[in-house]
Amino acid sequence: MGQKITIEPVTRVEGHGKVTIHIDNDGKVNQTRLHIVEFRGFERFVQGRPYWEAPVLVQRLCGICPVSHHLAAAKALDVIVGAGTGQGLTPTGEKMRRLMHYGQIFQSHSLHFFHLASPDLLFGIDSNPLTRNIIGVALANKDLAVQGVMMRKFGQEIIEATAGKKIHGTGAIPGGINKHLSAGDKEKFLNGKDPMNIDNMISWAQDALEFFKDYHTKNKAIIDQFIDFPSSYLSLVRKDGALDLYHGVLRAVDTDGKIILHDVDYQNYLKYIDEEVRSWSYMKFPYLKEMGKSAGWYTVGPLARMNTAEFIDTPLAQKEFELFKSYNNGKPSNKPMHMHWARLIEILHSAEKMKELLNDNDLLEGELVTKGTKKNEGIGLIEAPRGTLFHHYKINDSDQITMCNLIVSTTNNNQPMNEAVNQVAVREMNDQKEISEGMMNAVEVAIRAYDPCLSCATHALGQMPLEITLVDHKNKIIDKKRNR
Repeated sequence: MGQKITIEPVTRVEGHGKVTIHIDNDGKVNQTRLHIVEFRGFERFVQGRPYWEAPVLVQRLCGICPVSHHLAAAKALDVIVGAGTGQGLTPTGEKMRRLMHYGQIFQSHSLHFFHLASPDLLFGIDSNPLTRNIIGVALANKDLAVQGVMMRKFGQEIIEATAGKKIHGTGAIPGGINKHLSAGDKEKFLNGKDPMNIDNMISWAQDALEFFKDYHTKNKAIIDQFIDFPSSYLSLVRKDGALDLYHGVLRAVDTDGKIILHDVDYQNYLKYIDEEVRSWSYMKFPYLKEMGKSAGWYTVGPLARMNTAEFIDTPLAQKEFELFKSYNNGKPSNKPMHMHWARLIEILHSAEKMKELLNDNDLLEGELVTKGTKKNEGIGLIEAPRGTLFHHYKINDSDQITMCNLIVSTTNNNQPMNEAVNQVAVREMNDQKEISEGMMNAVEVAIRAYDPCLSCATHALGQMPLEITLVDHKNKIIDKKRNR
């Protein structure tokens, strides 16, 4: 008797989705799907609005990573107002935006690792869900939990100082930024009362990496073997091949590290990337045109950035990068659980970059905005915490937005997440006679590695109970479990 198992929604991710696992008459998994069942309307909502409103409007997609949408939209509008493709801003404008962005990376990565991922690492996939959460982490490892909270707070305060608010700020405007950093904020971040200063943040980022590496040494089965499948990888890199989370050219490598998209100008992304629509999900499936729909899918995010970059331009993160690359013999890592390792390297890099920027007096004075010859179309890309984020706008002669296309990080990771779910489901569900808590969470752990933001990918609405339904080949419900 064929069965269908539904996990709805996936928990400890930002947004709502469900997983269906189809089992044939022999008890074997024959199909898995990650369904994104929410509808995204922002590409239509913004049409007709004045273009300068876009950086404020689009960040309402999400309360977790609004800065990423804010900056990607602003970068697209830089092109429209004639300020270039990200490198044409004034020194103050670019450096303030970069500080804002590194604060966002720092706080978002800290939230994911300490709050969402660490319960699985500390307690295990099969542990009691009543303790497998941030409260359980606080009880079991107080220092780890406190550091996670304080690191996120520090990142949010950086955002507030540069964008005006911790969530949904207004700092980035077409052609630049609307404020300088205050001398008081600079002093607070550099030399503030312990622990809230940048040197402590760097130290804690190193501590988190040591925690993970020690865990990795003792739990290679979870980190190295839990999920492992070939993928291509895409990200921005600096023109010299360095990791750059704010600006760069588009590069993609295959599973062996061969470059398959050669550092192209992202203003021409439509020449290289297309999106496929499938009937069972509101989220699209991007792919590299040259490789086709079936083979052209790719992974974005921290792991992709480690796999595409040649080096990191901050010393402490570079040492960790070299260790990461040597573990994989210089080739890309195809292990999605290594996302956590890569994410922590980026936390350290972001802290180092924030210190570098905070010591730059361009933040305190200088011109804020630059403009040139206006155009009717602009594209902005940025490396959001979850991966490469595309914003594309067209305007008319009345300065109204006529077209908006968003390819968010989680959309780029749609197929890789489906691949991860399938690999875990085949291992966990074949010949299983009942739905177990461990099986449920194993599927979610695979998805959580990508830190998906389903709200960004679709725009969320609704409640979030976790429900698994077992259905036979006649669609009769024969088992159902719900966590609240």
